Amino acid sequence: MDELIEQVDERDQVLGVVRRSEAVHHGWLHRISVTVCRDRDGRLLVHQRSGRASRFAWYYEVAVGGAVAVGESYKEAARRELTEEMGVSAPVQFILKFLNRSGLSPHWHAVHEAVVPANVAPAPDGVAWHGWLAETELCEFMRRQPFTPDSELFPTYRQG
Repeated sequence: MDELIEQVDERDQVLGVVRRSEAVHHGWLHRISVTVCRDRDGRLLVHQRSGRASRFAWYYEVAVGGAVAVGESYKEAARRELTEEMGVSAPVQFILKFLNRSGLSPHWHAVHEAVVPANVAPAPDGVAWHGWLAETELCEFMRRQPFTPDSELFPTYRQG
């Protein structure tokens, strides 16, 4: 699906509405909002994208998220994506926002954190596998498996 998003500038001010594919193709700044999920024991939710994913099929991710829709706040996008991708509704807490020029295309990257139930119900068309890992386990897992470029920023999230 080619969603409508807001193209933004270096100060995260809206320039106009564009298709996400255009923003990626042209390298236009836009907004991405993600949530790092923990369970009550502090373990992190890790998931593998399905083979049907248009980008990074079968890659793993540390955060749940996606593009911020037109007129949507970062926090609203984080909550929406958490529900769509993991089938849970939970309060999200803002951690940090930064201009990310790595990965698929440049974007403003807002990171949130949420404590979610251990029995998440991921969308089967988007998630092939999910599991809970302690941070020490995650670091080792990340050395052995392919992760999306934004997931490789996990050390940045921890410093926030």
